[in-house]
Amino acid sequence: MLEAVRHLDGPLVVVSDSTYVVNCWRDRWWQGWIARGWKNSQKKPVANRDLWEPLVEVFRHRPDFAMEWVKGHSGDPMNDLVDRLAVAASHGRDGSGVGAPPADLLDEPDAGSGRGPGPTSNARTADGRVPAGWRLVIGGLRDPRLTADAALIGRVAEILAAQRTLHPDLVVLSGLRPGAEEVGARAARSAGVPFVAVLPYPDPMAGRPERDQAAFARLLDDAASVVVLERNRPADLEGRRAALPRRDGWLRSAADAAVILTDGADPDAELAVRRFGDAVGDELWEFAL
Repeated sequence: MLEAVRHLDGPLVVVSDSTYVVNCWRDRWWQGWIARGWKNSQKKPVANRDLWEPLVEVFRHRPDFAMEWVKGHSGDPMNDLVDRLAVAASHGRDGSGVGAPPADLLDEPDAGSGRGPGPTSNARTADGRVPAGWRLVIGGLRDPRLTADAALIGRVAEILAAQRTLHPDLVVLSGLRPGAEEVGARAARSAGVPFVAVLPYPDPMAGRPERDQAAFARLLDDAASVVVLERNRPADLEGRRAALPRRDGWLRSAADAAVILTDGADPDAELAVRRFGDAVGDELWEFAL
């Protein structure tokens, strides 16, 4: 959305399936954030402030701007189109240009075949890095303190053990970011369930304290395999931040199921609940903390 408003002049209506973004504009959440010094209603720092601040300038000073919400995966042609573009982009396929992209970019069936596009199944068949088995993603809250909670890790390990009775080929996909993702990897290790580390680019811990790098390296050593989505590490912070949503899209496209750790208030975790719910349907479990 930020890139759209930066590049498109004149009257603009942005249609999005993100209630988080639309409600911020419609219900003027941003006014409260500014009044509280960029803290949310729970007095926590607003997530993604670096993206919100330039958007707030649009909300405040662009009278020819408006937003509309549309339900995701509901048959809206343009929403379905951009969803498939996002999946393609998460696999490194460039869909930029003017007009509708070609069908082969979107893995669409031939016209008249009668088969729906099925974004999740298309992504799985299009990317050979997707591991075999029943693929369960664990994510949500990014609080680093969760990784030191042995009781929480044990509870998640119990969930994985129960899932393995239903799906003997269970494999956990984890991005290994501190918080829920790292809890998922540690729980998988405890439960004896193989996990795959999915990294946005090479050496994501470069520049971090040596202790953190060493702990990360030990988790990588325990992984059944490592998937690195982008060939090169982005040179700047903006590029590295931009790689994370692409990685999240790849995880959603690969998932058969998801467990999302949430406190019911964190916007990033709640967004993960909605997006993984769209991706895996009834195979989503919210783990409330």
